[in-house]
Amino acid sequence: RHRSLGEERASQDLNMAMAGRQILKNIASRARWTILTLPWLMAGCVTPVEYGEIPHSAYVAADRCNPTANDKIDGSDKPFFFVTSRLPNCLTENISLLNHRGDKVRYGRFAAPRDVEREPGKTTRTIPLAFSDSQLWWKEVSSEMKAADGRVLLYVHGYRETFFSSSRDTDQIKRLANFQGPAIQYSWPSQGALLKYPVDETNMYWDERNFRKFLMQLAQLETTKEIVLISHSLGARLVLPSLEYVDRNVPNSDSSVISNIILVSPDVDTQDFERDIAEEILSDRRVRNDRRITVYASLHDRALSLSDNYHGYPRLGYPRCFDPFVAADLKARNLPERCYAKYPKYVEAIDKTALTIIDSTAISRGTSGHSNYLLSAPVCKDFAAVVNGERAPKGRQATHLAHVFTLAPPPKDAKPDHLAICRRTE
Repeated sequence: RHRSLGEERASQDLNMAMAGRQILKNIASRARWTILTLPWLMAGCVTPVEYGEIPHSAYVAADRCNPTANDKIDGSDKPFFFVTSRLPNCLTENISLLNHRGDKVRYGRFAAPRDVEREPGKTTRTIPLAFSDSQLWWKEVSSEMKAADGRVLLYVHGYRETFFSSSRDTDQIKRLANFQGPAIQYSWPSQGALLKYPVDETNMYWDERNFRKFLMQLAQLETTKEIVLISHSLGARLVLPSLEYVDRNVPNSDSSVISNIILVSPDVDTQDFERDIAEEILSDRRVRNDRRITVYASLHDRALSLSDNYHGYPRLGYPRCFDPFVAADLKARNLPERCYAKYPKYVEAIDKTALTIIDSTAISRGTSGHSNYLLSAPVCKDFAAVVNGERAPKGRQATHLAHVFTLAPPPKDAKPDHLAICRRTE
């Protein structure tokens, strides 16, 4: 009996030692990211947003900031549309959009990046833009949608973006997908800086009311037949609650035109997403009316890895397994230790796919791995096909989950020109 008790105690001591080693291993593996994140968090938390030396009212006093219906814009020169809550700088003829919150939502048109000579022999890469009267803007959008069978592309950028970078990406998306309808970007006051994540998060929540009102109006236009709604990164947290709001407050026939929803590297709590889609966004009637969501995720997304550490729970675009028992089971089955948002059970009986997740971990590119849809050739091809309405583009590889796919990497001896295939010019 004494020998049995001794053996039992030895076994307990061994288990405790093994558990201790695992804890230390977990702490060590996350400590590196914590150290990297610490200055980012500290700087973001303690550095206030500077108002500046010029009264904000002075920036918007000029007539060019407050156009009338008579101030028409040449659509051939500025083919893209924008809506923004950023503060504009209209002190000079070359209008720019700042990182501050604006006094109201403004509408306008812009062109792709181009070199402009500001001084003799010196050029600056810039985005030509002009503001438009809101009623005239809606009339022009409606006219272009009508010529494109009612289709419109709406892009909502994410964290660390300027108006220049989000305009460049809007241009690339339209060219990559060869989208024939009007392309609109919604630009909220991201600070465009690495250490301003908390400010971006605050401004994103501040802007939710503006965006949901705009989205509702776009969905209710008589000419709107299909809205291809694309969000990147933190933009998904602006899009999803706004979409819920629109679903609750307009007739089903109107909000269901928001049918093709694409969430790229979404900085959204995975469990929150699972709960919200079950309530409204992917309801039975919406899915039957052709609504679906495509998510692009990667475990090599460094930006979402930091967000994961910051928020403490997995992000929708970063398939880390929160539950160690699930991870252990996947490992025992010789499967990648990656966990994704669950497929909504209540739409399993419908013969239309409601949720598709594309894991681009194996073909991630770029320094952060946060923009594979614009930098990695296989992802760019799949993304362009989804924008154009394809449900099962070529190149996808099935996984153990019916709604999750990976993308086939290029052959080892192949050297694809990723930037050319992705139509990346910057």
